[in-house]
Amino acid sequence: MEQKTISGFSKLSKRGKLKWIVTNFFTDPEAVARELKSYWLKNEDQQKVLDGFSENTISNYYLPYGVAPNFVINGKTYAVPMVIEESSVVAAASSAAKFWMNKGGFRAKVIDSQKVGQVHFSWSGNVKKLRAVFPNMEKQLRQSVTHLTANMKKRGGGILEIQLIDLTHLEKDYYQLRVTFETCDSMGANFINSILEEFGRTLQVFVATQESFEESEQDLTVIMAILSNYTPDCVVRTWVECPVKKLGSFGELDAETFAQKFAKAIRIARIDPYRATTHNKGIFNGIDAVVLATANDFRAIEACGHTYAARDGQYRSLSNCTVENGIFKFWIDIPLAVGTVGGLTNLHPVAKRSLELLGNPTAHELMQIIAATGLAQNFAAIKSLVTTGIQKGHMKMHLMNILNHLEASEQETEKATNHFEERTVSFTAVRDYLNSLRGKKSKKGRVSVQ
Repeated sequence: MEQKTISGFSKLSKRGKLKWIVTNFFTDPEAVARELKSYWLKNEDQQKVLDGFSENTISNYYLPYGVAPNFVINGKTYAVPMVIEESSVVAAASSAAKFWMNKGGFRAKVIDSQKVGQVHFSWSGNVKKLRAVFPNMEKQLRQSVTHLTANMKKRGGGILEIQLIDLTHLEKDYYQLRVTFETCDSMGANFINSILEEFGRTLQVFVATQESFEESEQDLTVIMAILSNYTPDCVVRTWVECPVKKLGSFGELDAETFAQKFAKAIRIARIDPYRATTHNKGIFNGIDAVVLATANDFRAIEACGHTYAARDGQYRSLSNCTVENGIFKFWIDIPLAVGTVGGLTNLHPVAKRSLELLGNPTAHELMQIIAATGLAQNFAAIKSLVTTGIQKGHMKMHLMNILNHLEASEQETEKATNHFEERTVSFTAVRDYLNSLRGKKSKKGRVSVQ
């Protein structure tokens, strides 16, 4: 039986890890090793930086880095960097940006930018006693972390509020400290977690030294101290609006009919979680692409966004639309905890260029850019759905993937692009067309792949 387990893998060199992987899991180890090595950067210093982002790295994984131009947000024009592999996303965002460019563009504002952290603990004493000493407790908690908060305070951030939350009606002896923070231009995860862990230690000492507590009440157990990725008070709003008549016509649909149909599609996503899931996924197509390009945490942002979409107990659309008094308005409120300093934003070589491309924005400005990109993506998707259907544009963009899969030459690609300009794109149709160019036919006279 083949040995595919190993001890001490993390201690091997990068080449050693790669050698063990290709030897034990691939049929052509030399070819695979050459291929994976080909994705190593020639710049050794940059490669060391990339290798340091994660553990047990054996290569780099590339994704397309695209740009959506013509985004006018609060009167300022941006070319937005987007890292995504899905066909049509960048094109759709660009199309929506261009559509709204001469209709006032996107408008955006940050409603609030508070982050949240929690110290979860067990305590079996009298809650009235705990509440009575809470003012002194809060004072000691804040004093215990002055060495951690000093620099953040200089930038205008720090600890905003500390709350004592009693959840003993849901779980025996369970309480938490819920702490809100302002972290300015940093995402702040390390800052928040360091403070929370110090709070945990201070909390235990504080309770153990309270003379008003019974001996049994002086024992407090910290379960965990960690930031929350649900940040419902770190919210940005972005919107587009114009007179309905300025929307123009969409094929057979006049502006009024389009507006009403569009608004109804949004209402459907508000009431049907099946539709809302796909609807919001489209929004995150745009959001995640910019978040990745700027080296922010797309997993945290997705988790928070989906929780926010279900904040009233049912999962709903994140975007809204109204058609009132002859005005079409389309908007989104979405929590986005992002940073423009610290973390990978200053370490990843391409992320630094992304931020430079955007004019080195503050965290608030980046929130607005990201939200506008998500709204643009949503507008483009809904516009397609209520007019031509999603597949026409999507499959046009997918044509290049099919041609690459079928190893089309440059000349074949050019001919196929022209051929499918007004035809339905499908894998079978493209395959058959290429085979007709290549003169390949089956024994039955049908075009076939060799």
